Amino acid sequence: MLNVGDRAPAFEAHTDSGDTVSLDGLLAEGPFVLYFYPADFTPVCTKEACMFRDAHPRLVQAGVRVYGVSPQGTSSHAAFREKHDLNFPLLADPDKQIVKAYGATLPLGLGVRRVSYLIGRDGVIADRAVADLRVGPHEAFVDRVLARGG
Repeated sequence: MLNVGDRAPAFEAHTDSGDTVSLDGLLAEGPFVLYFYPADFTPVCTKEACMFRDAHPRLVQAGVRVYGVSPQGTSSHAAFREKHDLNFPLLADPDKQIVKAYGATLPLGLGVRRVSYLIGRDGVIADRAVADLRVGPHEAFVDRVLARGG
């Protein structure tokens, strides 16, 4: 798992809308939250996604964008995003290459950890939250991101 102060690994992924994004492209637009979640349409993942949805306007006002990452494909992400009116892109990582690069795998590679990273414009991890079964630590993470102004 990455720590505060680590450099964010490069990646490229397809969004739920079919666009391709990369770390460099996202960094050019400023700081962003990259959060990892196990699966679309599961109870805790839905609660977390809706928490980021509700916080999104305040995060954008602070200059921070949000991107979710999980192993499901773009069609699953598009349906999940539409059903829950999510206002940020979801990145498909079917081979778990991004998940692995960011250390968001459960022991023995048996799944995806619930990890949120704030990546600064310089490409360095500025904050993180880790809590596999609870959303509360990720809510506190959002509060910290907002308190620092991005």
